[in-house]
Parts: sequence; structure tokens; C-alpha cells
Amino acid sequence: MPERTAGVAVPGSLVFAGASKVWGGGSAFYDPGAVGEVAGRAYLLTPAQLGDVAAQEMWREPGGAFAQELAALLPDVAEIHTLGPGRYETVVRLGEYEGVPMYTVTHGSVAELEPVAPKAAYLRWIATGLVEAHGWDVARVVEYLHAAPGVQLAWTPGALQVALSV
Repeated sequence: MPERTAGVAVPGSLVFAGASKVWGGGSAFYDPGAVGEVAGRAYLLTPAQLGDVAAQEMWREPGGAFAQELAALLPDVAEIHTLGPGRYETVVRLGEYEGVPMYTVTHGSVAELEPVAPKAAYLRWIATGLVEAHGWDVARVVEYLHAAPGVQLAWTPGALQVALSV
């Protein structure tokens, strides 16, 4: 378990693309080169824990070579480092939170991905995190998510409101 969590906002954009093996529909990616702001939840993890999370997102063995490689390179990532072509094989340093460096994993070239609409269950999961981390109401979550590329392909604000209110 993480030592603690916090709501954060970082420059960039949230994009839904690809195909989630768990949720169906588009997966969430962070585009550090896009204009905007991404709301998220920061987890205070050890480098090994982040390596394990990234490995699991890539359907790899936690604690395996990929996880260990990612954990070992974190202190050297000043901005962006790509380990491979996979959907979460690029590490991005997001800055610091209370003096602790923040990182995320994403696709290496999110801007080149074709947006894909996410499914309702995935959007509800993300919405729950936004409400818990930022104290947003459903209307604010709808506004935020509807602005993300991919969402408008299948969701109107009204339909999102209904799906997130379940």
C-alpha cells in the first residue's frame, strides 16, 4: 500500500486511446506535450512499487526485469525516458510534490494515438478517484472527462452525467 495519497494537477492532457484489456474501450494516457491540465491522484510509492505497478500495466511479472529496470532508472529521469514501445513503457517526471519527485507511466507518443471512447465502468472508476482526490462533484467530473480526447466519440455530457451518477 502507498504511504499516502494526494490530489494533484500537472500540465498536459488526458487522452483515451488504444484498447483496455480490463475495462474495454480506450485506456487513459497522459500526454505531457499537450496544452491543458491533468487532475490525478499521487501515490507515495517506493521506486520498486512504481516498477511493479508499471510492470502489471504492461501484463508483465511484478518484481521482474522490467520492474527492476524502471525502479533503477527513476533517479536519472529528468523529464521523459522511454523503455520500449508498449502502452505504459515511457516514464515521465511530473515535477515534485512536497519535495518528493513525481513520476507517471504513459505511452511514448500519445499525440500519435487514435482516440478511442472509454467504457462506462472505466469512467466511473476514474470519476471516483477524482471525487475522492479533489472533492469534485459529478458535474465538474463530467466537464473534465468530456474534454478528454476519445470521450466525445461516444459520450454526450448528459449521457456521462447519467453513467457517473449510477
